[in-house]
Amino acid sequence: MPVTTKDSAFVRACRGESVPHTPVWFMRQAGRSLPEYRKIREGVGMLESCRRPDLVTEITLQPVRRHGVDAAILFSDIVVPVAAAGVDLDIVAGTGPVVAEPVRTARDVARLRPITPDDVRFVDEAVQLLVRELGATPLIGFAGAPFTLASYLVEGRPSRTYVKTKALMHGDPALWHALCDRLADITLEFLRVQVAAGVSAVQLFDSWAGALSEADYRAHVLPHSAKVLRGLGDTVPKIHFGVGTGHLLTAMGEAGADVVGVDWRTPLDVAAGLVGGRAVQGNLDPTLLFAPPAVVAAEARRVLDEGAKAPGHVFNLGHGVLPETDPDALTRLVELVHAHGR
Repeated sequence: MPVTTKDSAFVRACRGESVPHTPVWFMRQAGRSLPEYRKIREGVGMLESCRRPDLVTEITLQPVRRHGVDAAILFSDIVVPVAAAGVDLDIVAGTGPVVAEPVRTARDVARLRPITPDDVRFVDEAVQLLVRELGATPLIGFAGAPFTLASYLVEGRPSRTYVKTKALMHGDPALWHALCDRLADITLEFLRVQVAAGVSAVQLFDSWAGALSEADYRAHVLPHSAKVLRGLGDTVPKIHFGVGTGHLLTAMGEAGADVVGVDWRTPLDVAAGLVGGRAVQGNLDPTLLFAPPAVVAAEARRVLDEGAKAPGHVFNLGHGVLPETDPDALTRLVELVHAHGR
């Protein structure tokens, strides 16, 4: 029988099944640290790059060719679907997403229109191209979770304190929930397009949820993330990830994902006891890739041993690849994980 992505180590680990080796991929592997990525992106803005299926395909494939990772992740950005929904924004180099008119009122929320598959046809085209190129290597689709998207829309740009976001959340909870509900619908449709086009799994990034208490997360965030994750049903494995979310792992495990991503602050064996019998993903500190190879190897083995305590383990970093990372360090890490995790 031909090998399919359902038989891959990555998909099997996500489902908590036996694997021939521990699968590994890296967040932000598509770009940033690769010279071939920087070359192909010269003079091309981030949003334009995400809307060109030819560029998306090439950038997504680059780390698979170079590192031999067990899964590709679609090259895109979490603000792509909200831009498709009519939000005037730009991804400014060195800053991040900048919104021309931040969300403050019910009228602002009303401007966020639902998206259709036609609004993100370029994503559908890119996924179909990639599925053909990747063959038995799984492709991961992704989207930003409602809270993280809302924080960008309310703050107007990246924030360290989320003052405006928390003020709206507590000061006008009805408006907050209306905004997050609209964003959940947009995110769900964006992921459904990717699933229909052929991705083998999806990851929901709630990058900034760690700024919240567990009480606030449960009251103001969890219902909207759950709407997205449960809305996908059992079509493909679902991964849920946030940064600084060690105190939220139990609640995040309740949102409906099959795999919970863990940043570098929480040991995977501890996390495995918090996420309700789900597989885990992570969690080598990205900065350790700048240490001598022997140190990286020792720390990677520790992560693998801790991950073995979970029903399934997908090796990853505890956050994204840093731009200054030596690509050869990532290649060596993949080889070590595959050898140690057999």
